[in-house]
Amino acid sequence: MFVGEYKYRVDNKGRLPLPPKFRKDLEDGLVLTMQADNCIVAYTKADWTKTANQAPASFLVSDKERSVNRFIFSNAHEVAMDNQGRIALPATLRERCGISDEAVIAGVNNYFEIWNSGQWQKQRPSAEDARQLMEILEERK
Repeated sequence: MFVGEYKYRVDNKGRLPLPPKFRKDLEDGLVLTMQADNCIVAYTKADWTKTANQAPASFLVSDKERSVNRFIFSNAHEVAMDNQGRIALPATLRERCGISDEAVIAGVNNYFEIWNSGQWQKQRPSAEDARQLMEILEERK
């Protein structure tokens, strides 16, 4: 499980340190892709496989489902952690998500997100936002 919020510097080669408590789960590598919120999403290879298997794989799916598949899978990159616990963020993902010299890593249960620091401050839910969302979800039950 990935939890917590961490701020790190991205070096001039696009490498980002990972939180030490995440590293053991990522020894086999990870898969990065983009999320519609303009952040990078990181999965263990095992969780990526589960997620990918849930995606509609047939060409018989709707236009919208094919478009989502294109977005997720065309932006996906397999990466490995180096001996210092860093990953190289692909330049295309860094550019599309506006990540340059600083990034925030936010744990989100079975995956984590990598954000431009300024965007994270705008996106980060407040306690009041979370309370309101929880009420809406509870009403749907």
